[in-house]
Amino acid sequence: MITLLRTNSTHPDFQLLVKQLDADLAKRDGDEHAFYAQYNKTDHLNEVVIAYMDEQPVACGAFRQLDKHTVEIKRMFTLPDYRGNGIAGQVLTTLEAWAVELGYATANLETGKKQPEAIALYSRLGYAVIPNYGPYVGVENSVCFEKQLVNAEILNQPEPKK
Repeated sequence: MITLLRTNSTHPDFQLLVKQLDADLAKRDGDEHAFYAQYNKTDHLNEVVIAYMDEQPVACGAFRQLDKHTVEIKRMFTLPDYRGNGIAGQVLTTLEAWAVELGYATANLETGKKQPEAIALYSRLGYAVIPNYGPYVGVENSVCFEKQLVNAEILNQPEPKK
């Protein structure tokens, strides 16, 4: 059974999973790893989800604000032995729901072309490829995605009168 915990980046289980994520990315990205690492700091991530199976941390993800209506999904990772079981999808949909609860309409993210599992996950869950944004503009190995979480017009409506 999967249990999902909403927390922040100071949680020790998140830090443990991120160390394993960084080791995996260092292998995949090779010489490009230092470039990506500068954008993957975990300081001040206030919205983190950790997935547990039988009380063991097996997956994680987080988001941070990009602008008033948009979050950026960060630090998505599932331990290799637990991949293919839908856990990452549960983490991601929990992050999306949390973002909507906080008033965001859109989720963006960046992943690498050397992470085909991530690309497949995001595509399967309704994310569309967009032009690279921010620090990823012009970076050949980066693939950026976006998903509308809610209709942006909803956010611009006045509060209902009580």
